[in-house]
Amino acid sequence: MNLLQENKYIMDKYDVHPNKRLGQNFLFDENALNQIAENVTKEDTIIEIGPGLGTLTAILAEKAKKVIAIELDPKMYNIIKERFIAYNNIEIINEDVLKVDISKLAPKAKVVANLPYYITTSIITNLLKTDIQDITILIQKEVAQRICAMPGDKEAGAITYFVNYYADAHIIGNVSKESFIPNPEVESSIVNIQKLDKPRVQVKDEKLFFEIIKTNFTKRRKTILNSLSTIANKNELEQILTKLGISLNERGENLSLEQYAEIANALSR
Repeated sequence: MNLLQENKYIMDKYDVHPNKRLGQNFLFDENALNQIAENVTKEDTIIEIGPGLGTLTAILAEKAKKVIAIELDPKMYNIIKERFIAYNNIEIINEDVLKVDISKLAPKAKVVANLPYYITTSIITNLLKTDIQDITILIQKEVAQRICAMPGDKEAGAITYFVNYYADAHIIGNVSKESFIPNPEVESSIVNIQKLDKPRVQVKDEKLFFEIIKTNFTKRRKTILNSLSTIANKNELEQILTKLGISLNERGENLSLEQYAEIANALSR
């Protein structure tokens, strides 16, 4: 029985209908699954987010010391709990991952997951604020390109700067929409994120730093002077930008991470 047949068998057995609201698309491509789990070793504790039918979970359990799977859907939770009842290295948690304190689950764990696309950014944002150092995730291709872009690239968005502040990220493979049940509307990519020992730039006020970046990308058609006038006095901004050698007509999407840090530090009281 191949993985496609196995997935269909489990879906028929438990009368599973993928929940569109929860972004459920079950991956059955063996090559993609092995690529996601490629760097897992026998010494690793793995946190898996959204295990679904448990296809990736089974591969991770064979390779890792322990797997902690966090599943929001009660039906999926019961299915994989029954499926893996004989495994002594799988722990399954029925919770919303955005409400779970990941750091307390296993401080030195790696995250390996096929993420629900509708909350990808929120999950990545939360993970990068924890002690997790190694994250391998399958996500929407367009989002992967944005995450792995460099600040100033045309693909860059606010999430680009957020990830670049905390980590290095790169795409390690692409997965076609035909590799899922049901087929999603978009192509997917496997991304690895390696957290830095310390943030890439030093800022006095992280909250202000990220607020400045988010504001600029919310108003990306405006110049940085006009977009940031909701955060700071326009005259003060003019003086800061001039002193930093940044054109008053520059758009925020063209600035480097370092330039954003300089602006934030200059505005910090």
